[in-house]
Amino acid sequence: MSEKDMVNDILSGVKSSLGTYAKTIVECNNQNIRQTFQQMRDGDEKFQYELYKIAAQKGYYQPAPAADAAASTQLKNHLSQSFTG
Repeated sequence: MSEKDMVNDILSGVKSSLGTYAKTIVECNNQNIRQTFQQMRDGDEKFQYELYKIAAQKGYYQPAPAADAAASTQLKNHLSQSFTG
């Protein structure tokens, strides 16, 4: 397995774990356990971002192209309206 494959496999695994943490946190009734999962999630998010930066630098990971300013503004406005009204 190449380094690129390993890095992308790890990124995929962490992404899956982050989704699992989110589901677990919102269903957790015990505050101490909830905080523990939140700390684990936060640590994995930091790890994922650091590994992502390395992968992008090496050309192992190509993010989706950035949305243009108009699309970003439209989405931001739509989400703002959804949450306030």
